[in-house]
Order: sequence, then C-alpha cells, then structure tokens
Amino acid sequence: MYENILFTQENGIARLSLNRPEVYHALNPKLMQEIAAAVSEVAADESIRVLIITAEGEKAFCSGADLKETMAAGNTAEQLLKDYYEPMINAIRTLPKPVICRLNGLAVGAGCSLVLACDIVIATEEAYLSLAFVQIGLMPDAGATFFLPRLIGMAKTFELASTGRKIGANEAAAIGLINKSVPAAELDHEVDKLARFYATAPTLAIGTMKKVLNESSHSDLARMQELERVNQEILFQSADCSEGISAFLQKRKPDFQGK
Repeated sequence: MYENILFTQENGIARLSLNRPEVYHALNPKLMQEIAAAVSEVAADESIRVLIITAEGEKAFCSGADLKETMAAGNTAEQLLKDYYEPMINAIRTLPKPVICRLNGLAVGAGCSLVLACDIVIATEEAYLSLAFVQIGLMPDAGATFFLPRLIGMAKTFELASTGRKIGANEAAAIGLINKSVPAAELDHEVDKLARFYATAPTLAIGTMKKVLNESSHSDLARMQELERVNQEILFQSADCSEGISAFLQKRKPDFQGK
C-alpha cells in the first residue's frame, strides 16, 4: 500500500522505515503523505503500542527536502509546509503513543526536523544532524523553531541554526538534542529494548502525558495544574491504572493492556 516507506507491525510494535535510498530518503510530497498516513494507521490500531521511525540502509536517515523535485514542481514554500510538512509533523506529535526515532545516519534540514518531532531518539555514533537550511538561504522549518529552543535553549539553537554545522551524535546526546548515542552494532539492541518496554507499558498513560507535555512550553502553572487534574482523573478510572494498583498491592508485575 506504500511506495516510499516500509511499514510493518508485530507484537505491539510498528516500524516505519523511509525507503527512498537513491536520494538518501529526501522528503517529497508523496513520502510525507505516506508517513502521515502510516502514523494515522498506528493511531487507529489499538494493538500497536509504540512506533519506531527509521530509514533503510546505514548512511542516511533523511537528507531533507527533495529540492530537485520541489523546484521542478513549482510549489511555493508556504504551500509545501502547510500541505505536507505540517501534517506529517503534527501526526507524530499528536500520536497518543510513544515514537522512537532510530537514527541510523545523517539527518539534514527537514530531516533533522523529523527527528526532533519524535519522542525519543537513539542514534548510531556515526550519525549526525544539521540544520542546513541556512546553506541555501533559508531558515529552519517543519517545527524545528518550536522544538529546538525547548530542547537546547535559545543560544545554542541560534548557533546551530545560523551556522548549519554538523552535530555529531555524541555531541547531540551531550547537549540534550537527542537521548542516546550508541555504537552502530548496538543500535538495534537499544531500540528494540526500548520498544519492547513500551509495547507492554500503560499506553493510555504515556499518550496522555505526551498530550499534556505538548502544552507545557506555552502554558502557565495554573493551566498545567488544570490539565493534570482533568487527565489524571481520566487515567485513574482506566483499566491500566486499576491493574497497576492491584499489581503494586499484590507485589507482582502488572499486565498493562494499554487502555
């Protein structure tokens, strides 16, 4: 059903892999539509508890916008962002399930923005990120101007955005841009271990905390306390909460069903 991505699911874990290796998985409208559609598929399937986003091969995660195709099609920047980039990023950020980025190689421009939209990023040490927009006279987009200051602060954001320099995975982990950098041989082990944890975790609680945390950066304390009250009550009435409390009192491992 998909032409530009590979999409599989097994044991509660979905895997979305970008599959345009001839252009280092550059983002064109069709690819972005397929990413958004696959994320929507994950949202609708209660059996899926976690999503991994990665790319085929070992060199590139995503080289950014497919400039050759973009220029040939004559699209405006505003049209592309509104119709393709924003729906893709918003689908990931509003997915009520954890999203793990398996960063297997370079992530440049909007490819870097795609990485930042994920909830947790585990990278191979050989990977790097770059906000290369400035190198062609543009500014970061696809949500990067929202995510970056909240992850690494304004000063570091300006440096990385205005220079477009490469940020190696080890540096990215050290400054809080990504979660972890590991040797290439350990990448799949680390990602799979985390995915297996989320596949048996209380998915409703994790999705709810993701939704509430999305509000934190532009809300005051009173608003966040209100969101905590409302959403905690919903979770308190959930089957997973009942199971979690029972398991705690009985000193056994909980069997969360994600709802």
